[in-house]
Amino acid sequence: MRVLYIATSFPEPAKGSTIYTDLAEALRKSGHDITVAVSEQIRNKKRTVMNTERGFDVLRIVTGNYYDVGLIEKGITTLKIPILMRQGIKKFLRNKKFDVILFEAPPVTNADLVGWAKKYFNCSAYLMLKDIFPQNTVDLGIIKRKSLLFRYFKAKEKKLYQTANYIGCMSPANMQYVLNNNPWLDSDKVELFPNTKKITNDIEPNEFQMRERYGIPKEACVFLFGGNMGRPQCIDLLCNAVKKCKDEVRIYFLFIGRGTDRYKLEQTIVKNDIKNALVIENLPRDEYEQIIKECDVGLIVLDPRFTIPNYPSRILSYMEYAKPVLAATDNVTDIKELIEDAQFGEWVWSGDIDGVVNKIKEMARSKELVKQGKNGRKYIEDNFRVENSVDILEKHFNS
Repeated sequence: MRVLYIATSFPEPAKGSTIYTDLAEALRKSGHDITVAVSEQIRNKKRTVMNTERGFDVLRIVTGNYYDVGLIEKGITTLKIPILMRQGIKKFLRNKKFDVILFEAPPVTNADLVGWAKKYFNCSAYLMLKDIFPQNTVDLGIIKRKSLLFRYFKAKEKKLYQTANYIGCMSPANMQYVLNNNPWLDSDKVELFPNTKKITNDIEPNEFQMRERYGIPKEACVFLFGGNMGRPQCIDLLCNAVKKCKDEVRIYFLFIGRGTDRYKLEQTIVKNDIKNALVIENLPRDEYEQIIKECDVGLIVLDPRFTIPNYPSRILSYMEYAKPVLAATDNVTDIKELIEDAQFGEWVWSGDIDGVVNKIKEMARSKELVKQGKNGRKYIEDNFRVENSVDILEKHFNS
């Protein structure tokens, strides 16, 4: 296959890996010719460049800041991305040929860009659906269902689904939601395309010594929350949990990442003089992975108001490093069923703060954490290897 992957995030090798870089590398390893065109933030680069990274061409097209910015700036960048991406692709890739365009959503505004690229390169397109927008913003009270903005983005969402030849959904509930709420869609083009990753065998802690570095008591059960800290992650719930557990000497919270609501955790810890919680800015990937190895429980948190079945990819890292998971989510995601079936952690409704705190205390005392972590490791080995994603794409396009 000759693949053009139109991406919204694709870190440079020195800045670590994601499920998207893992997939691109796995495609190359399987003998496919892959080119990545990614929208680059102005804060990272001043001009568009194409270099060889990870063994294939990566075109970094400067479009504007998208992550860790306010809604207005994010909205403006979202509208600029398709226009500037088209200009960059035409300039740098006009002499290339492709069999398939691989792209993800969000943002839904890429529909026009992908539609143009399909015609320009005379090829098909595969959508990796990672979020259901704009319904997620309605659930969170960001925009109103009857607003003009909602109708605009709803039209873009429909165009997105129409543009794709195939739509890959993260979970069975995610797939069913898309079909139920878009009855006009041909069900044959919608399929299961789970989040997957390249799995390491190096899961034992090294000499990083996280507890000594950050002053974490040796006897404490460390609950790790790593990744984006925005509205979907219900940071208010984490703030309440931290306050209710401030006197629990056998519990320690470690928050690593960035996001629009990160400041809430920082302020809660300072204002309440909390000693058993720490917020750390984004770390290099290797350091973050060492911290996962030394923590005891991985946290997944989603807003209880969600009516769309989200499936956060951060759960894969916890499973990879054999860490049990505590998921506090809405009632519609099927993460609950995953955790219960594979027996690698606990689930509780995120609208029940006392229930969440009780689960935290229960897991801090549990003797089953190691066993649960091993169950998660086995499950990711059996079901979420990145090679599985390559197989799905080859089924459609390898001919």
